Amino acid sequence: MADDREDLRYLGRLLGDAIRQADGVALYDRIEAIRQAAVAVHRDGGEETPRALETRLDDLSIDDTLAFVRGFTLFSLLANIAEDRLGRAARPETTLAGALAGIDRAAAAELLTGALIAPVLTAHPTEVRRKSVIDREAAIAHALAERDAGADPADVEADLRRQIAVLWRTRPLRAQRIVVQDEVDTALSYLRGSFLPTIPRLHAAWEKLLGQPLPSFLKPGTWIGGDRDGNPNVTADTLRYAIDSAAATVMQFYLEELHALGALLAISETLAPVTPELRALADAGGDAAIQRADEPYRRAITGIYARVAATLTALTGQAPARPATVPAVAYPDSAALLADLAVLRDALAADLGDTMKGGRLDRLTRAVETFGFHLATIDLRQNADVHGRVVAELLAVAGVEADYLALDRDGRVAVLRRELAHRRLLANPYAAYSEETAKELAILRAAADAHARFGPEVIRAYIVSKTSGVDNLLEVHLLLKEVGLFALGADGAPASEIMAGPLFETIEDLEAAPEVMTAYFGYPEIAALVQGRGGLQEVMVGYSDSNKDGGYLTSNWSLHEGALALVDVFRRAGVRLQLFHGRGGAVGRGGGSAFEAIRAQPAGSVGGRIRITEQGEVIASKYGTPGLAAANLEAMTAATVLASLTDSAAPAALPAYRDAFAEVSAAAFRAYRGLVYETPGFKDFFRAATPIAEIAELKIGSRPASRTKSDRIEDLRAIPWVFSWAQARIMLPGWFGSGTALTRFRDPGLLKAMAAEWPFLGVTLSNLEMVLAKSDMGVAERYAALVPDAALRTRIFTAIHDEWRRACDAVLTLTGQTALLDRQPQLARSIKLRLPYIEPLNHLQIELIRRYRGGDTDPRVRDGILLTINGVAAGLRNSG
Repeated sequence: MADDREDLRYLGRLLGDAIRQADGVALYDRIEAIRQAAVAVHRDGGEETPRALETRLDDLSIDDTLAFVRGFTLFSLLANIAEDRLGRAARPETTLAGALAGIDRAAAAELLTGALIAPVLTAHPTEVRRKSVIDREAAIAHALAERDAGADPADVEADLRRQIAVLWRTRPLRAQRIVVQDEVDTALSYLRGSFLPTIPRLHAAWEKLLGQPLPSFLKPGTWIGGDRDGNPNVTADTLRYAIDSAAATVMQFYLEELHALGALLAISETLAPVTPELRALADAGGDAAIQRADEPYRRAITGIYARVAATLTALTGQAPARPATVPAVAYPDSAALLADLAVLRDALAADLGDTMKGGRLDRLTRAVETFGFHLATIDLRQNADVHGRVVAELLAVAGVEADYLALDRDGRVAVLRRELAHRRLLANPYAAYSEETAKELAILRAAADAHARFGPEVIRAYIVSKTSGVDNLLEVHLLLKEVGLFALGADGAPASEIMAGPLFETIEDLEAAPEVMTAYFGYPEIAALVQGRGGLQEVMVGYSDSNKDGGYLTSNWSLHEGALALVDVFRRAGVRLQLFHGRGGAVGRGGGSAFEAIRAQPAGSVGGRIRITEQGEVIASKYGTPGLAAANLEAMTAATVLASLTDSAAPAALPAYRDAFAEVSAAAFRAYRGLVYETPGFKDFFRAATPIAEIAELKIGSRPASRTKSDRIEDLRAIPWVFSWAQARIMLPGWFGSGTALTRFRDPGLLKAMAAEWPFLGVTLSNLEMVLAKSDMGVAERYAALVPDAALRTRIFTAIHDEWRRACDAVLTLTGQTALLDRQPQLARSIKLRLPYIEPLNHLQIELIRRYRGGDTDPRVRDGILLTINGVAAGLRNSG
């Protein structure tokens, strides 16, 4: 495989040819001259000055500016393709084979037998690219892979020229805001294109590595269509659409595989033995074609195909792309399909031994075991405040409690426990409820219908945002009870196939989590409920909101300490802990290497079970192709095994380290809160110095940027908060407060020892270093110039700049480097390569924002701003 620089030069040349062909040599020459000047500015000893480059940019007409931005954006996208291809060459330790180098294989196999590793796709709006653009990128990556596999270079280049020509002519901005159904369809494209073909192959390789069969522990999930926290566009209809579309996707995949399997297994009974089970299945299939009379496998597959086709229609109302040739009855569940596939597999094994092992039939069987008829488990999520209002209305209308919300927490818990102890329902079909309550009940009824059609795997978890007490969880039980998803057994013991899971997001909530879960497990009926589902309880921890609330270091520390405290709470309660990590793409939202992050989890907090959100632009970068998906899913699995079976996260001096970092966290918290929430005018600085207002016009998500109409920072969602700071190259959420806390700590020698020996601090500093390297105070100062109040601008930007310098100094001191990223040369080279393409976009964005805010109504100015946002995001990659 060529290295990324060689690939990039090659793709860049083809892009240049496409621009020349489409828009002429003159435009190409202008873009190329600026490109060369930008590269020269960043080249050591380069003669081009930044001011001369800015003059070139300012001289562009508005139309040439739009073309220039598109060109530089596409170059960044092509750089991403080249980089991702290089990244597929996984480090040995990120493979399961590498992880097993120092681990007992029997212990690893035992762990994986009870494991759950689940990447959960969400619709968080940080993916600025249109799906049409992503599709072209995937086609380009595929063409390069074909070249590596030995395809004719001339044919590959012709294909690449076609793809890049189309890409140059593809509108980069969405014309309309996307809706939930669009987000569902996008996620399904990744599940179909990457997860469905990849997971069976990974499991087969791991079984061969360990020398024994393994259950399907690697299972994707999704929030899209079920996450209505702050998104009024998620309804019962979108939930049904998400579930039915996923079912149609996976069953069409099964039908395609069965068709291919039928073409393969043209085995005649005149030349091979036939088991009684296979003969019975073939005879029941209904295939009376004379030409297949002696082919039992094909006749059996005809019947299996017909039953899957009938199941598709019964569950979703959709017809198969290739109709069945015989009538059939739908399968009652995926287990029945697996039983028929097992007949085929056993018959082949009886005749051919292991010859067919690991082939198409085994991969299809693994797919059905993993994905069932639902494809991906979908979570429900809603804000605790909404649940409280809905429950209050149900209780009031039923005459049970006139003012539930006026009760204190103990009073609410008492009411909820009393209601959960009997079978009476609250909702009255003849009562008139508020729009909010009616909508929530409709979604719950849709969930109950999905359970009835697809079984419990279709929805397993109900995430409660803003959980602060036991009542928040009991309210979900009560709502589930209204639709039959929480019930009392004949013995009076409660049971529910959907787990109510708390989401602890803010610093205060994370600190309260152990107390909440202790109280929750303390109620006998809850203890019985948890034990009835195998003694497992999930807790979700939020990286984004805790960061916005308390800053980078305090967020990471609170998550670390919260996990440790929960391990102790769960151990004392006799309950298995399953942590669900709500991570984003940017460091300010928990981003960075998932492998390193999982490995650095506190001892006892993984235990072979982990769920992690995959959001926005991260989904394409990690799962955009089967090769990328395989590398990232295996890294997640290897890290889970290492975190569960080794004690690398617990150095001998851990108690002293924890005490020391508690001091660091407290200092960082004071510094961060002091700037963001306590400095007069900071909100005005933020809204003027970043493109936060313009980002809202990008049409990149179905939900609003704020939870309410307030303009307070507290009410702004974490995604636009982080995204806007990244665009301005300040990236404040990823580092502010760390400089003061680390440079002023009482014992620098202790901190250096901690950085060297403690994986938690090592990973924390590595991510901090990356975000500092991507920030640029020179560019940031030009964004700050957009703040009209000169005194406010100077006061706040000086504080930001000084803290950034302290943070850089601290990282260099603690890591023993002379420059950021000295120890990560590949990342350093990647950033250096991108800067000549990002900074001109920053300059143009600032100038266009100045014009737009000054009243320029030319729609091309607004479009230019949005294009530069796309381009900067593409260059920075994990910006949201």
